[in-house]
Amino acid sequence: MNKNDCFFFGKVTKTHGLKGEITIKLDVANPADFNDLRYLLFEEKGNLIPYFIENQKITGDKMFVQLQDVNKMEQAVVFIGKAVYLPNELMPQLAEDEFYYKDIIGFKLIDVAKGEIGDISDVLEYPTQAVIQVMKDGKEILIPIHDDIIQKVNKKAKTLTVNTPEGLIDMYLNM
Repeated sequence: MNKNDCFFFGKVTKTHGLKGEITIKLDVANPADFNDLRYLLFEEKGNLIPYFIENQKITGDKMFVQLQDVNKMEQAVVFIGKAVYLPNELMPQLAEDEFYYKDIIGFKLIDVAKGEIGDISDVLEYPTQAVIQVMKDGKEILIPIHDDIIQKVNKKAKTLTVNTPEGLIDMYLNM
């Protein structure tokens, strides 16, 4: 399966128990939406490899998984640090004012005070905050993704309206 046809589901953080289970730190809004998965796709050398699930349990933002034919801790250790993906068709539908980060790349970013800023080139995920990246006049502008800043999402018009803190955009443009 092609990575473009999938979404990032989480990352294997450690083994769990002595029988080859793994712990996946989930990167989804509602982990309970994924209670009955049949398989997971693990990134290995740039490819996505499917592994069937024998048993799974979700607690908070963690999934404890027993993969088929992986029944020893030594076998499970090789999964630590691997990215886990699922096909896009398993992605839950969102409300009109919600979005997945990958979906807003290419949207026009509009600030309520400054007007059109530019096209969203990427969403960067830092440990404490995700930010929208826009390039304007060869300069990078980073806007935090936060409910107080995001004002409106128009998926049809492909626009994202923000109300940035005073001076934030100027700070980047005057560097």
